[in-house]
Amino acid sequence: MNDENTSPAPIDKTELSFESAMTELEALVTKIETGNLSLEDSLKEFENGIKLSRVCQSALKDAEHRVKILSDGDDNNEQDFAVSPE
Repeated sequence: MNDENTSPAPIDKTELSFESAMTELEALVTKIETGNLSLEDSLKEFENGIKLSRVCQSALKDAEHRVKILSDGDDNNEQDFAVSPE
């Protein structure tokens, strides 16, 4: 067993963009699919994958909400969302 695989870095949802989360999720899936991880390490990586998936789902839901507001064209709804500074 490789020591670098024993403790995956925790996922900080507040600092990940959608693109970063997707990139990390794709790398994690590839890592798990190689079959070189122990069962425990695979479970830890799977847990991180679930967290990354939730980050992506949340970002997509927020984007969908913003698009809906913009598409509706109702000026009264513009305060319903705020563009976060990046």
